[in-house]
Amino acid sequence: MAAFAFAALSAFLVWQRAPHAESHYARASQAIEVIDGDTVTFDGNTYRLVGFNTPEKGDLARCQDERKRADAATIRLKALIAIGDARLNRVACACKPGLEGTKLCNYGRLCGALSVGGRDVAQIMISEGLAEPYVCSATRCPQRRSWCG
Repeated sequence: MAAFAFAALSAFLVWQRAPHAESHYARASQAIEVIDGDTVTFDGNTYRLVGFNTPEKGDLARCQDERKRADAATIRLKALIAIGDARLNRVACACKPGLEGTKLCNYGRLCGALSVGGRDVAQIMISEGLAEPYVCSATRCPQRRSWCG
């Protein structure tokens, strides 16, 4: 666990605050924290990762199988970030104008695209069967599928 924490702390992250804005490199004290298979926190903000959807965990899961799948996705996302060279780019959420970052949009989360070692994390998680593709339009997201039965 200590090795994982050290690796996560030493991962360099890039956060692009807005299109054409200067990128900011994270210091080791600014570690990315995995909440679940498609949600992370960084620099005091919570991000919903775009391009994929993973099963829900805890009380949000609809069955035990979904909880197990959620745990596997969360563990894999932590392992990917621990590799290092993680880059988090803020992207626009599928929300009505002015609502991004509020409880009325994406449960108060910002949206971000994550890559590790130059590889898109969404594609990695999907290819490993830990996630499904989940692409939103400018103002709406599709209905999520059930991970049970």
